[in-house]
Amino acid sequence: MINKGIDINEEIIEMEATKNIALIAHDNVKDDIIRWAIANKEELSKHNLCGTGTTASLIQKNTGLNVKKYKSGPLGGDQQIGARIAEGEIDFMIFFWDPLEAQPHDPDVKALLRIAVLYDIPVANNRATADFLLSSPLMGTKYKRHIINLEYSAQKRIEKFNNK
Repeated sequence: MINKGIDINEEIIEMEATKNIALIAHDNVKDDIIRWAIANKEELSKHNLCGTGTTASLIQKNTGLNVKKYKSGPLGGDQQIGARIAEGEIDFMIFFWDPLEAQPHDPDVKALLRIAVLYDIPVANNRATADFLLSSPLMGTKYKRHIINLEYSAQKRIEKFNNK
């Protein structure tokens, strides 16, 4: 549900109590996200799950949870997840990334994280943050995200530029 916020420069998107959660992990930390998913299987089963190729397959195989699969990250999966965030179809992301290994698709990863911030979704990049977010009392409730109205912001920038 999208509503204009109090400020014309923002929109409100209401997340349902059942969250749409994206699960992503770089190769060197796939075992970590699998162990985390196994430990949190009960809570994760209350939500709709999706993920990039191999990560989604491994979590589904090891937990029995239904996980919608997108392409592998380097083959466009990060961009597919980013598009679903922008379309309002994903409202939560667990992304265990490897900070010690350069990724060939680092620009895609940066773009995905930028989209997550722009659309005000919770993001966990490690186990501790994922644990805190998943155990939050907000997980089982509706929540209103505040999204910057990019069209309004762009129009104001154009007006400011034209008035110089």
